[in-house]
Amino acid sequence: MSAFSFPILATGSALPKKAWSNAALIAEKGLDSSDEWIVSRTGIKQRYIVGEGESTFTLARDAVRQALSRAGVDAKDVGVLVVATCTPDLTFPSVGALVHGDLGLPPECAVLDVNAACSGFIHALAVARGLLAGSHAHYALVVGAETFSNVVDWSDRGTCVLFGDGAGAVVIRKERGSEERGTRGVLGVSLGAEGACVEMLKSSGGVAQGRVAGVVQMNGREVFKHAVRQMGEVPPLLAECKVRLADVDWVVPHQANLRILEAAALSLGVQMEKVVVTVDKHANTSAASIPLALDTAVQDGRIKRGDLVLLQAFGAGFAWSTGLLRW
Repeated sequence: MSAFSFPILATGSALPKKAWSNAALIAEKGLDSSDEWIVSRTGIKQRYIVGEGESTFTLARDAVRQALSRAGVDAKDVGVLVVATCTPDLTFPSVGALVHGDLGLPPECAVLDVNAACSGFIHALAVARGLLAGSHAHYALVVGAETFSNVVDWSDRGTCVLFGDGAGAVVIRKERGSEERGTRGVLGVSLGAEGACVEMLKSSGGVAQGRVAGVVQMNGREVFKHAVRQMGEVPPLLAECKVRLADVDWVVPHQANLRILEAAALSLGVQMEKVVVTVDKHANTSAASIPLALDTAVQDGRIKRGDLVLLQAFGAGFAWSTGLLRW
């Protein structure tokens, strides 16, 4: 057990100005699809897409601003900033560096981006917790921010309708005291990977391969199967934290597809009433989906002080992650 606890003080989020319904997207992109087809197979009814002046950086910055304001924490007091993204504005510097410069975080602040695709936010949470524990810093910012509209193939109706843009952020404080049951904060994080499956979900290019970002390529059947299997297992993390699944108040999973969420919940043995679902409004926002869903459930009052919250994610790599929070 760590000598510290890591309560989450506040959440924040940011979405592009324009929301696109399925019908509007189909008309704009000339897709051979329908609202009924998309909703029945994915549960997605709309998504947000960046417009002029909006980017991964601006979304991340605005989500951070909101989270800091709600937490009552000044930017100059932040010692760690970790941004989870696989759609950065630039090859370098990092999105975190852009946020750092714009918001005036202190020069001694540790800043970096993490790329674990859709699992990125929980990975970033683990990195930030470790950096906080090993430093003199007291506050950390963890952000998930994506603009997947920039890396989808708009001629591929099977993938282009799945994704959206957005950002979510949390403010974490380091406090003296071990991470024990009943203590507020990040109680534990578990990460895993299966790199042999990289071909099933990947980008078609990269800066060192063609000098382009590439577009999303996905074997939907295999991704579905692996995602349900990984997200549907009772996480060993619960046992490590001495928590039963029945003790969990809310499950906040990566918002990939409603059918995946339903199948994973069934396999896990959790009622859908306990699962926070925002995929209908945001679509799949990759690393941003969990913090966006978390912010939604905190702001509408579902997640309350003292609740146990299980975070679950699965994404390209394959990479998966689980986090347990006491709100």
